[in-house]
Amino acid sequence: METNLCVAGFGGQGVMSLGKFLASATCDATDKNVTFFPSYGAEQRGGTANCFVVISDGYIGAPLGDVMDDLIVMNGPSLTKFLPTLKQGGTLFINSSIVDETKVDRDDVKLVKAPVTELALEMGNAKVLNVIMLGVYVGYTEVIDPAIVWSTIEHKLASKPKLLPLNKQAFEKGLELGRAQR
Repeated sequence: METNLCVAGFGGQGVMSLGKFLASATCDATDKNVTFFPSYGAEQRGGTANCFVVISDGYIGAPLGDVMDDLIVMNGPSLTKFLPTLKQGGTLFINSSIVDETKVDRDDVKLVKAPVTELALEMGNAKVLNVIMLGVYVGYTEVIDPAIVWSTIEHKLASKPKLLPLNKQAFEKGLELGRAQR
C-alpha cells in the first residue's frame, strides 16, 4: 500500500514540520519506505509552503506524484491550488478556521474539518496548529501508530522541554478530532 500526502499552507503555519514529523516517525519506527519533498515559495513567513510525504510498503518510484490520496490545506490559496490533485475518493483535511469549506467544489472526496488555528489560539500558542492537524490526520487515517508520532515529536523538541506539555495537549486534541470524524 502507498499513501501520497500533500500538506500545503503559508510560511509560519508549520507545514514543513508537520510533514517532517510524519516522515521521520514512519521512517524511524516502521519498516515502511518514506520520502519527504519540501517546496518553499519565494518568501519565508507568509509565503507559500507545501510538502509531499509518500509512505509505502514497497519501493517508492518518485518522491511525489500528480495525484494525492490525502491533502491537508491550511489556507484558502492552498485549497485552490492543490484540490485538483486530490484523487477521487481521497481525503481532504482543512483548517476550517480559515479555509472556506464552501469553496470545496467536489463531492467525490471525503472532507475532514478541523478549526486548528482557533484551537491553537485557545491553547495560547498559534504555533501548535500544525501539531493539532498532524493529530487530526493520524487519528483519522491511522496511517501510523500515534504513540510513534508522539515519540518523534518528543525527540525533535527535546532541546525545548517547556514546549512538550502544550504540544502533547495539541496532538491529543487533534487525535480526538480525527477519530471523531472517521
